Amino acid sequence: MLDPQAKSLLNMLKDREPTSAMTPEENRARSAELRKLAGPPESVANIEEFMIPVKNGEIKARIYTPEGQGLLPIFIYLHGGGWVMGDLDTVDSPCRNIANLAKCIVVSVDYRLAPENKFPIPLEDCYEAATWVADYAREWNGDPTRIAIGGDSAGGNLAAAVTMKARNQGGPTFVSQVLIYPVMDFSFNTPSYKENGEGYFLTYANMVYFTEHYLTKIEDKLHTYAAPLLAESLSKLPPALVITAEYDPLRDEGLAYSNRLQSAGVEVESTCYEGMIHGFFWMAGIMDKGKLAIEQVARYLHTSFHKQLSIN
Repeated sequence: MLDPQAKSLLNMLKDREPTSAMTPEENRARSAELRKLAGPPESVANIEEFMIPVKNGEIKARIYTPEGQGLLPIFIYLHGGGWVMGDLDTVDSPCRNIANLAKCIVVSVDYRLAPENKFPIPLEDCYEAATWVADYAREWNGDPTRIAIGGDSAGGNLAAAVTMKARNQGGPTFVSQVLIYPVMDFSFNTPSYKENGEGYFLTYANMVYFTEHYLTKIEDKLHTYAAPLLAESLSKLPPALVITAEYDPLRDEGLAYSNRLQSAGVEVESTCYEGMIHGFFWMAGIMDKGKLAIEQVARYLHTSFHKQLSIN
């Protein structure tokens, strides 16, 4: 059954123009209005912004540092928004919460957006940001031996692809990955697409729109860095927390990826939040289960960082 808080939001938004009928610029402006759904921002001991050099430019990262002594573990966070929308402010509140709850530094990455920057540019930005974090962590009190990466929706897709690229190319080592209702495939034919493709915030039409803006050619849909579920092997990837939502078109591909990771010998914690819709994680200001998901992420990170500390 649809959660009453999710139902209330959907009723509030039911008359708004569909995302798929708007330009990227219009969608970005409107998505900024939804930031208030995240709730009031907590104070964090220190927040700094850095520019990270990437191919043909530079991108911004916002670094949240909680109270604490010694080198702190690091969580790299990649925001959602269909690769078209979203920015550092979109996920400011959850990043603050996670930094305080998990007692870790959170590095939020402002990768370049599509359609101005199509696949694989956003992925390459995120990979280069992860490499930068590993190289320069100690300069801002971070522990380069304890880095996790994660994100929501398109950010979850990018996080999964970064871990895969790092495995394949000998890149940064991650202690864990956190995938929150991630995009894992572009087939759009799962039962959850059929059940939840209309009327639950993220729609089938939205996903077609985002895909057309992100990918350049049909073959990109089959590229394993765009669609991680299609990867031949998922072995030797970091342990994963996979969060999905019952009333989300992306539910089944997230669960399928979780199952494939487990089959490949990767340790996985998987939770499907009943009654929830896509986006609930960053809507913690109005969704109680959004708060619970943030707390789950923080607990998971704290545990994975502690495990790595005992190995070190």
